[in-house]
Amino acid sequence: MRYAHPGQPGAVVSFKSAYGNFIDGRFVEPLSGEFFMNTSPVDGCNIAQFPRSDARDIDFALDAAHRAAPAWGKTSVQQRSRLLLQVADRIEQHLEYLAVAESWDNGKPIRETLNADLPLAVDHFRYFAGCLRAQEGSTAEIDETTVAYHFHEPLGVVGQIIPWNFPLLMAAWKLAPALAAGNCVVLKPAEQTPLSITLLLELIGDLFPAGVLNVVQGFGKEAGEALATSKRIAKLAFTGSTPVGRHILACAAENIIPCTVELGGKSPNIYFADVMDGEEEFIEKAVEGLVLGFFNQGEVCTCPSRALIHESIYELYGTGHGEGGADPPRRSVRYRHHDRRSGFPPAVRQDPLLYSDCPGRGWANSDRRRAGGYRAGAG
Repeated sequence: MRYAHPGQPGAVVSFKSAYGNFIDGRFVEPLSGEFFMNTSPVDGCNIAQFPRSDARDIDFALDAAHRAAPAWGKTSVQQRSRLLLQVADRIEQHLEYLAVAESWDNGKPIRETLNADLPLAVDHFRYFAGCLRAQEGSTAEIDETTVAYHFHEPLGVVGQIIPWNFPLLMAAWKLAPALAAGNCVVLKPAEQTPLSITLLLELIGDLFPAGVLNVVQGFGKEAGEALATSKRIAKLAFTGSTPVGRHILACAAENIIPCTVELGGKSPNIYFADVMDGEEEFIEKAVEGLVLGFFNQGEVCTCPSRALIHESIYELYGTGHGEGGADPPRRSVRYRHHDRRSGFPPAVRQDPLLYSDCPGRGWANSDRRRAGGYRAGAG
């Protein structure tokens, strides 16, 4: 199935010309009145305008969150669990709609959003709905007259900043545990992928009391910086690049609040000669690890960015050509069968990179390696 462009006959999704921030249970325009245009990596066309928020919008969202925090923190675990299950149900009911929107927003293959990202997001909300019901405290006897006990309490209002490579899944990873624990949230999505989280809020925003869940769009230097440096959040969670993560940690340290960061990384795969001594199934799995370097266009913090292959097996394993120019074995040409097109046929495995300058960055990195004395055996 090939999905039609948004707004065209038969299209699964259609977009408005502009969207607002979701604050205090409703969509509102940015206080500055400024918007930015979001474009799709699929075809480079405009999607919609989104708020170019600043510190005033962050404070507006924090005001709403702090008003909601006392009551939300006292809701029963049963009630919060039911709400998370309702979120999961609504995502599941609109899975294709959100998956297609995610692909237009991020550029990733529809086969991944349909079969991986959205189902995992559903499962995440259900997982924490269950964990919440099973949570227990503990007690300890200090002496004959003293017993110590502990129980779990919400932190209050937390800030969250998510990246562009898995927009909805990253949102689920951060929102589900925070909401389950009774916290109110102010979340800033990546400015490159503001669409799918906005459409999700149109579907689930009515489930929560006003102010419990707030999403503020905008750029990192303007909205993200204001959230990270705010003294009105009790915890900060960030997923993104290492340089920005270092700055986020410094902001949290300045305000003496807990902070969790998941940062970018590169993962070389090392293949020794004895890998070829394994059973066919084992070798298939080893090759699969190499091919995963192209999963999500390589836009994954744990993607195998390079392969270091022992020279004795390179001809067979690295290029797939045996002695005498024999045909390469099936396992070593798997990536040749990756369908690399923009568009939405489910067969497509690799879609466009998010940034238009990503190819240039890649070649620049390669040039720097060569200038540093590295030699590429292939590629």
